[in-house]
Amino acid sequence: MPTTTPAAEARLQTRARLLHERAFTLDSHQDTPGNLLRPGFDLTHDHRPDEKAQVDLPKLRRGGLDAAFWAVYVGQGPRTAEGYAAIRQEVEAQFRVIEQALRHYPRELALATSPDQARRIRRAGPRAIFIGLENSYPVGLDLRWLETYYRRGARYVTLCHSSNNDICDSATDPTGPEHHGLSDFGREAIREMNRLGLMVDTSHTSDDTFYDCLAGSRVPIIASHSGCRALSDTPRNLSDAMLRDLAHAGGVVQVNLFSPYVKTEVKSAARQQAEAAFCAKWGLKTFLNVYALPAADRTPALAEYARLEVDFPVPLNTVADVADQIDHVVQQAGIDHVGIGSDFDGGSVLNGLADVGDFPSLTLELVRRGYRARDLNRIWSGNLFRVMRTVARGKVRPAR
Repeated sequence: MPTTTPAAEARLQTRARLLHERAFTLDSHQDTPGNLLRPGFDLTHDHRPDEKAQVDLPKLRRGGLDAAFWAVYVGQGPRTAEGYAAIRQEVEAQFRVIEQALRHYPRELALATSPDQARRIRRAGPRAIFIGLENSYPVGLDLRWLETYYRRGARYVTLCHSSNNDICDSATDPTGPEHHGLSDFGREAIREMNRLGLMVDTSHTSDDTFYDCLAGSRVPIIASHSGCRALSDTPRNLSDAMLRDLAHAGGVVQVNLFSPYVKTEVKSAARQQAEAAFCAKWGLKTFLNVYALPAADRTPALAEYARLEVDFPVPLNTVADVADQIDHVVQQAGIDHVGIGSDFDGGSVLNGLADVGDFPSLTLELVRRGYRARDLNRIWSGNLFRVMRTVARGKVRPAR
């Protein structure tokens, strides 16, 4: 195996840092609004790992990130008039804290709703913040809410989370499929999203939902924070056939940095037994279904699982493993159909890539593997921006 001299390694690192600074870097999924809701949370503070904040202003500067989608995330709740009313209040609270952050730090952050606007914002100094809605549950059975959220700044909607809803089936609902893909209402929702210029996001959806979206959308779709099933066999990831079909339709998969989705984890017997007991207690098929629990159970279950992770730790996957994910997407779908959707502030953490401040290390690993400036520009933002522009124009894609 060839060795690298210290001088050669230093040159490689310098080149990678320069390429990282020159690229327009975009992360398509951060759950930061949840932290913004925490009393006393300070975006100007460089939070320690134990403070559970992977995105703040010092880290954004250190990581050289130019733009990010902040996800307005809500879990699934009762599909009733009361449930819809309550969850819309939660959504409103998250939009408000995003808007407050933009007002408080105008020299650091500004709202973007298009690629061109994001580039103008960054040239002026601030970093561009896009908004995505994670889980269409707040739409309920009233499509007018899609336009409401679009007008508030949302530019993609993740159709579901860990449970089925009125629009589609989730990949991880413990009860299995309800609609076997999109519901009839869901098909109407896709048409309305196409009309508005909202990207259809199939992260978290079932395979049948994914294919119904491919068939029903006039424009390319995305997976804002997913991975390759070949490297981590979870229903949250995409099979090789799905990657190829997504590419054929002009879409993009934004690689997730959540360790269990990056590479199949190696767990001790004691960890496996602890997870089995946890799942039996909470009636889950797998620990990854914990977010599908009713809201009243979700919080204590997550706290219990956090203790389990401390007592029975699993070695984290690495920056190299993320690069393997990117390599695999490129092999199956091509360089024009891959990006980065970290899921930071939502549970993602890797060895060597613990927060947004570590993003240059990912670029370094890609440069080490032979990716060039044009490739990096596509991965970091070019591919997703291409889809955004197509969706905004409402351009009909070629027939498959």
